[in-house]
Amino acid sequence: MVPALLTFIHLIAQPQPSFEQQLVDDQVSIGYGIAIGDVDGDGKPDILLADKKAFVWYRNGDWKKFTMVENLTEHDNVCIAARDIDGDGKVEVAVGAQWNPGETSDTAQSGSVHYLIRPDDPTQLWTPVKLHHEPTVHRMRWAKAEEGRYHLIVLPLHGRGNKDGAGNGVKVIAYEKPDDPHLPWQHWIIDESMHLTHNLDIHKEGENESVYIGGKEGIKAFSYSNRKWRAQNGLKQLGKEHGLGELRLGKAEEHVPILAGIEPLHGNILAAYVPRTGARKLNQAERIVLDEDLREGHGLAVADFIGQGRDQIVAGWRNPNQAGLIGIKLYIPFNSLWEAWSVRAIDIGDMACEDLAVADLNGDGKPDIIASGRSTHNLKIYWNRTGE
Repeated sequence: MVPALLTFIHLIAQPQPSFEQQLVDDQVSIGYGIAIGDVDGDGKPDILLADKKAFVWYRNGDWKKFTMVENLTEHDNVCIAARDIDGDGKVEVAVGAQWNPGETSDTAQSGSVHYLIRPDDPTQLWTPVKLHHEPTVHRMRWAKAEEGRYHLIVLPLHGRGNKDGAGNGVKVIAYEKPDDPHLPWQHWIIDESMHLTHNLDIHKEGENESVYIGGKEGIKAFSYSNRKWRAQNGLKQLGKEHGLGELRLGKAEEHVPILAGIEPLHGNILAAYVPRTGARKLNQAERIVLDEDLREGHGLAVADFIGQGRDQIVAGWRNPNQAGLIGIKLYIPFNSLWEAWSVRAIDIGDMACEDLAVADLNGDGKPDIIASGRSTHNLKIYWNRTGE
């Protein structure tokens, strides 16, 4: 059977994705970072946003906007992490600010890490608690280290004193929240071997989770054992040739991982790292280029949007590409090896994607897409209507 006919058969056989846009906010300044979690304890996931000078959340249902903290530091806010780490049904929130990536030495002028103490009424202002930090703090996520123990993983963009991505390695730091968050937080340096570490992902492996970091040198992963975060072996060459700005992990099929990456930092390439036939680990993965027409790719997620039983990839970019377009696209594999794929537009022309996240916001069992736009100054939900 000829390849063109095979492609046509795959296209008509697979579920057809369908998304409905909803504009949540048209007054976003930059929309640096998105987090998803239940803020008010009503059992529904809310949207949290690190905007230029305010950390805000949007209530699921009416999507009303509430300010948590404003004007926290002299320079811009840059990141936010939200997760229920104590089992009370409401997220704990940490934030990063004082975004000044050109200053890599002075901690007073670059970088900040704060924990936000919630008020009795979460729609009122929250109280920031300042924590230790390195310059150029850029991304953060909560990770489960072991049962009952979560750490805040904080990732600067540069090492201290770096110039042009060269010099000392980035100090990746894990923080542990004390019962009283006003007290000093224990913190540890996980790693300081990488440079230009733009983003990280948390991936469940067994009962606990691993931390995957993407940067100039490619990918490095860490797991927690014997009260310490330890580097995993076998991923040293993954992504090394090109470097990664964004990365997300998912599954090519049951028990077989896939890693999506935007290459290099603020790059134009979307790649998938897929284990070869019969392989089940990322260190046996093949790099497959899915797209070379992004410009400043800056949003990435992996999820099964259409019920294939394996994940698809959604990617966004924030500057006009060769065709003069900005937006978000969905990449759908025909099989678990990604030997061929189709590409569908989610939003072309009205989303200069600064960040995106995926969550089932309405409880229908299908992941929705949430994105913030830099030059378009918007926050949107793309409701997953596949199969309706």
